[in-house]
Amino acid sequence: MSATATEPQPTEPPSRVLRAAFRGFAAIEKVGNKLPNPFWLFWILAGVVVVLSAVLAAAGVGTVHPGTHETIEVQSLLSQAGLTTMVEGAVDNFATFPPLATILIVGFGISVAEASGLFTTMLRRMVARVPGKYLTFALSMTAMVAHVAGDAAYVTLIPLGALIYRAAGRSPVLGCIVAYVSISAGYDASPSLTTTDVLLSSISTAAAHTVDADYVVTPVANYFFGLASSVLVALVITLVVDKVIAKRSDLDPDEPVAALNAAELAEIEVTGQQRRALRVTGLVALGFLALLAAAMIPESSPLRGKGGSIVESPLITGMSLVLFAFFALLGWVYGRMTGTFRAARDIVDALVDGTRSYAPILVLFFAISQFLAYFKWTNIGNVLAIKGAETLRDLHLGGWTVLVGIAVLITFMNLVITSGSALWALAAPVLVPMLMLVGIEPETTQAVYRVADSVTNCVTPMSPYFAMALGFIQQHRKSAGIGTLASFTIPIAAVVWVAWVAFFVAWYLLGLPFGVS
Repeated sequence: MSATATEPQPTEPPSRVLRAAFRGFAAIEKVGNKLPNPFWLFWILAGVVVVLSAVLAAAGVGTVHPGTHETIEVQSLLSQAGLTTMVEGAVDNFATFPPLATILIVGFGISVAEASGLFTTMLRRMVARVPGKYLTFALSMTAMVAHVAGDAAYVTLIPLGALIYRAAGRSPVLGCIVAYVSISAGYDASPSLTTTDVLLSSISTAAAHTVDADYVVTPVANYFFGLASSVLVALVITLVVDKVIAKRSDLDPDEPVAALNAAELAEIEVTGQQRRALRVTGLVALGFLALLAAAMIPESSPLRGKGGSIVESPLITGMSLVLFAFFALLGWVYGRMTGTFRAARDIVDALVDGTRSYAPILVLFFAISQFLAYFKWTNIGNVLAIKGAETLRDLHLGGWTVLVGIAVLITFMNLVITSGSALWALAAPVLVPMLMLVGIEPETTQAVYRVADSVTNCVTPMSPYFAMALGFIQQHRKSAGIGTLASFTIPIAAVVWVAWVAFFVAWYLLGLPFGVS
């Protein structure tokens, strides 16, 4: 840059509330750092289930299913039948784990689209020419769309946010903060279907089978709520940032905001070739969706389910393959037009490279699948769900009250267990059947989970992306630390949590459908 470096401006000391929050987050970080990797955590929990099942079985713990009136007793994994189940069932537990195949299939398609450069160009295009007064909302809404790219959204959008804000003559630090908070605090909200929809619905379906073996939670079960939530979260973030955060005096970078040089401009600008490719890719996307819609119109269509049902159609139940075809097609079209893909082998290379990024998830899934299989076989989850449902009935609590309580519980759990799939795998086997027994559908439970699982992502130092965001901020303000970033994210997250939970409660009380179920 051509600008001359200046001394960092003195900042106002944090308020008493923020100092207390910093101490709290320091404690969370200290406790969280002592927790093992989620892979080992689930093996430890599996060991706890083994021991607990033996103790509860010896004590004769059980209950009566309120629907079938069948007596359910806890079974011991330290029995001959239990040990046989653990040894012989290990492979099947992993192979039949609901999210395993679906996350891979959808991930294949997303890998092709990402390798083609489609996502990066699309995100740049969405914010490159936005008028200054709409910049925060445009960047925040772009982050909601970027959720389709998964964790790659952090790597792409945070530095892009800094550049966009610099181009508008505003603090690049604020651009980093807006991008980071929008991606993380609204992670489970998106105007498009994402791998999160497929992953959570698979776990929810498995949990619902405890009560109803035929129940299916579709990937679009929360789509309406997720679409509306993405707009809500972007609006709330825009309001808090532009009305409060942007007025703080400690946003100044170490160097004055300077005009972008040629190389930096190239990172924002979209070339004519890329614009043409985006237009054609958009038309292909519309054509793909129109073709599917047209194929579903005839009641006798083979793509409809039993009795002409759309919800039980192959397109809904096989949504993972549809998403794979959609993203792979768009990636191929865009890649061919921009020269990213020149031969068929480039597609294969994109699939292979993308699969490598899912290796940590597959390793974690192996541990989760064994834990859940043990938990299910022992009947501990059934007993907890039934007893919990009986307690809720005795307390005569309203449905919305119970759901808000769950939101609070998950919010605090998410401060330590930051993996959304791991946390839902831990919570769903108890929460989903328990609430089903008191008349709350799995789609509703999953929706409130998505709210609570998202918001605190941006404030916990246990998230690896917290450190990533801080690293990008330190490129512009070297004196920034964990407390600096937390002092910005805490007030935003607090307002988003209140607004989003209130929005969920209103949606629930109005009886609006959360999605297609």
